[in-house]
Amino acid sequence: MKKNANTKASKPVKAKKAKAETQEKNADSLLVAAKNDSTNVLAVEPDSSSVGDAANELQLPTPEQLGISISTGLTGAPLQVTVGDTIDFPVTVSWNVQGSAILVVPTSSANAKGLLQLGVSQESSRMVKDGKELAQITFNYKLVVQDTGNLNIPAMRFEIPTPMGQSLDLRSDSVPLRADAPVSMLPIAVGFVVALCLVIAGVWRVHRRAKAKKVLEKWRDSLSAIRERMAVLKQRVMVADSREWLLELESVCKEYVALRFHAKDASTVNLDNLVKEGVLDGWEHLVEEFAHARYGGGIRDSFENKETWKLAMSLMGLEEDE
Repeated sequence: MKKNANTKASKPVKAKKAKAETQEKNADSLLVAAKNDSTNVLAVEPDSSSVGDAANELQLPTPEQLGISISTGLTGAPLQVTVGDTIDFPVTVSWNVQGSAILVVPTSSANAKGLLQLGVSQESSRMVKDGKELAQITFNYKLVVQDTGNLNIPAMRFEIPTPMGQSLDLRSDSVPLRADAPVSMLPIAVGFVVALCLVIAGVWRVHRRAKAKKVLEKWRDSLSAIRERMAVLKQRVMVADSREWLLELESVCKEYVALRFHAKDASTVNLDNLVKEGVLDGWEHLVEEFAHARYGGGIRDSFENKETWKLAMSLMGLEEDE
């Protein structure tokens, strides 16, 4: 009796163990490609013992259990971008070959708030790592940034179909972005132009002041020379020939007028015409005295010449030395 009880108790344990071995064997067969299969999907080669109810109870393993991984080309700190930038966002699905070939189908887009998917391309490759041959498919998404702020490239979803009507689901991680507004060159250009104008204006003011200072110094030097000549004429008024003295005074007055009106040569100055044109207001009497001496008029008294000298000093804005 005891032996029969132990036999009955061991039957459920053996049944569960056999069922687990059958499921593990079927799971391992998911990465075995059928030789004549051209659908490029995960092939399943179930044992005859799994036909029927056992096949319906088969649970697909996870992609990690099958050695299938997914990764993105952007990792680490949030990527700094600018509105209008175009981003190349690669997502790679890789697996251990073991003679298998699988079909990876993207089931989502990269469209999100502030991001627009322009297109996607696909490329396959194989590599050997740690003595194992790995296959991979890379999906290259081309995105354009349309808004500022903290954005996210959404998690990309993929399916790997199987002949059983079920699919393995893959999902990548979302990737954070920081989008800033584009830097406008207009304010910088305007600021540069304004700064350049200020510099030019400053240089022009300095140049103008230097030029004005030079002109003023030249004016003062010339005026000082005229004052010295007038001082000499004052000293000679009592002894010099009246006509020669008046003609000398006329040459001094012409030098002053040439200085005042920026004439290059005092000998070209015509006092008579300037008086007639009204340019030299108040110079009429003085010009008459010069004409009297120039055309052989009578000798003037030294007192009269001194009064003429005083008039010339007044018209030229010169002060008599004490």
